[in-house]
Amino acid sequence: MRYLEHILFLRTLYLAAYESQFNKQPKRAYWRRMSTVRWLLQISLLLWLSRGLAATQGKSGCLETCGDVDIPYPFGIGSAGCYFDEWFEVTCNNSIHPHIPKPFLKILNLEVLNVSLNRSTIRVNNPVLGYMNCSGKPSNDAQSWEGGPFSFSDTYTRFTAVGCSTLAYITQNDSVIGGCMSYCKQGTTAAKNGSCYGLKCCQTQFPPGLQYFTTMLGDFPSNSDDQDECKYAFMVDQEWFISMEQDPDKVKDVGHAPAVLDWRIYNATCKSVGWNNTSTSNTSTSFCGANAICSADTQTPSLTCRCPRGYEGNPYLTEGCEGTNYKLYENGTVCINRNANFSCYPVDKLIVDPRPRRMVLPGILAGVGTLLLVICAWWLYKVLKRRQKIKYKEKCFKRNGGLLLEQQLSSSEGNVDKTKLFTSKELEKATDRYNENRVIGQGGQGTVYKGMLMDGRIVAVKKLKIVGDGKVEQFINEVVILSQINHRNVVKLLGCCLETAVPLLVYEFIPNGTLSEHIHDQNEEFPITWEMRLRIAIEVAGALSYLHSAASIPIYHRDIKSTNILLDDKYRAKVADFGTSKSVAIDQTHLTTQVQGTFGYLDPEYFQSSQFTEKSDVYSFGIVLIELLTGKKPILSTASEEGKSLASYFILSMNEDRLSDLLDAQVVKEGKKEEINAIAFLARRCINLNGKKRPTMMEVAMELERIRKCQGDFNAQENFEEVGYDTIELTGPWDVASTSMGSCLNTNASSSSDVQPLLFQKSF
Repeated sequence: MRYLEHILFLRTLYLAAYESQFNKQPKRAYWRRMSTVRWLLQISLLLWLSRGLAATQGKSGCLETCGDVDIPYPFGIGSAGCYFDEWFEVTCNNSIHPHIPKPFLKILNLEVLNVSLNRSTIRVNNPVLGYMNCSGKPSNDAQSWEGGPFSFSDTYTRFTAVGCSTLAYITQNDSVIGGCMSYCKQGTTAAKNGSCYGLKCCQTQFPPGLQYFTTMLGDFPSNSDDQDECKYAFMVDQEWFISMEQDPDKVKDVGHAPAVLDWRIYNATCKSVGWNNTSTSNTSTSFCGANAICSADTQTPSLTCRCPRGYEGNPYLTEGCEGTNYKLYENGTVCINRNANFSCYPVDKLIVDPRPRRMVLPGILAGVGTLLLVICAWWLYKVLKRRQKIKYKEKCFKRNGGLLLEQQLSSSEGNVDKTKLFTSKELEKATDRYNENRVIGQGGQGTVYKGMLMDGRIVAVKKLKIVGDGKVEQFINEVVILSQINHRNVVKLLGCCLETAVPLLVYEFIPNGTLSEHIHDQNEEFPITWEMRLRIAIEVAGALSYLHSAASIPIYHRDIKSTNILLDDKYRAKVADFGTSKSVAIDQTHLTTQVQGTFGYLDPEYFQSSQFTEKSDVYSFGIVLIELLTGKKPILSTASEEGKSLASYFILSMNEDRLSDLLDAQVVKEGKKEEINAIAFLARRCINLNGKKRPTMMEVAMELERIRKCQGDFNAQENFEEVGYDTIELTGPWDVASTSMGSCLNTNASSSSDVQPLLFQKSF
């Protein structure tokens, strides 16, 4: 502690004066002189103690301010020693305003507004993330600081979008992790004074630790004349946004808004031991300064430092935190604040001390004690090293959710088949130690390897990317869900492995890739025929109908898309990837969850309400049906329609009787017009914006089976009624009441008296 160091220094001075004067003058004269020296030393001690927070916030010899912004260590300006590493380097830019320099984070090139050591945050001017229909505005739709110490603060920052009929998404690894929807009607004006509740402006939170993401802006069908107006999204400091008096539209012109980032110190630990409580050659020692409290995250590893109550200063400097309170009493007692408690010492005993005594015996005892301590430490190290191998698998089992898995399996009351636990050695041998040549797929949840077990079975081994508790829960969820399912069109889970650093899932191997690859990257030598498309649609619908209605516990998949539909050696469909799936009670109608899914397949009703129902899976399946019909991706990439959703374009084409312009060439060549129109109307019903008007998956499966059975016997026209678009309820511009194709495809629905011609007329 700096105060005691000062006392010892003064004590040394006093003893030196004592030794000097004792041999030259009589004792009485000596004590008269030393009383004055003692008084002066006490005043000096008081002055040392009163320095308090006069200590610097930056490193010695380094600039501590830029303009009117303080730059405390670990941030710094100047040479490499002034900051912790290159991520914390700050440059002082004088070119923007010659009289007011502006600080910038050098790597991120973001203007620094202020730094908080207590909250471990930094406030910066962050650019607008994306524009749509904004003339002359650049697109900054992606940000990535992966591997660095910064992430957007989910406590102080909000994702905000401004514009009419706007869908704003935050995506990561092609999955939606957050977003919001804004709506306009005639007379709607932009929100002011921080009010942003869905009318031309919307806000939402995002997951913690957000370092990289992509912003996607789109629109939903609307009769509003403002649909083509400028739309944009940005991250913003919520305190600043609420207190601002100007219109949020001003952010568009400025091009940036204040945002708060969290930061941590990486590759540093609170204790000088390794991750597994073992000493290593490259282990960092404690990073925090004197009297500072160190808060570590053992998963990273990373840490933050802070001063305890009653202390102030910079906890990241060697001097650390200094007490803010002291008192020197007239009787010669000084009381010093230590760890928010006062400790009192007689100044006479601290300063005046008898001449040094010989410490031979204590020195010997200290040496022997040190030797014994070293021997005990070495023995303890050996013991821990031996026990480490024994406990490693147990630690991995707990870290990978083994206890949670046991709890889930035991609570399933016999509905879950016994899941085999593979050993790490067995799977290493099966995948040739996870050879890169064995990789058959990569995604947001992990990497998939092709392997061969000892019994000759070919399997797919999924190595997950576990980052936090949420990912572990997804892994356990997928094991439990797949253990409950026994269906020929659902990928079969063979087992899992929990004794490795990250958990592993073992599936049956599906050799022919994903449906998306066959639709969007068609092989001319083996094209996906119309008959195959219809059969695949029936198989997927049957699997989803089983999950919703026939499984012992109803299951919502929550991520139906063409990349999650695999094709086996006979090109039969297998529904895969149940990481985000949920089991629901039989009498439960919906799940209220954080919005998750894939852009383009996400149910707008679920996106708006956060309530996932079985009809949300129906919407995603409807998009897959449209993909099978058109061969196009959910988000169009053509020059004329770039950024628009396939669903909106499909509905527009049907309403304008130009469905044939959208269909895949293979479909037009092989499919009969009655079949194509029947499936088109079914897909249209599936993607109705009003979930209550969509069919169930059981009805969809029955309708597809009826269409296949009626091949070659289509003699009637489709009857459907056009329903107007209700802009108030946001239900959607379509509602097919019936699709009646003679006696063969009669759905027993009430038919319309308004008969329309077929949307697609095939020319022969």
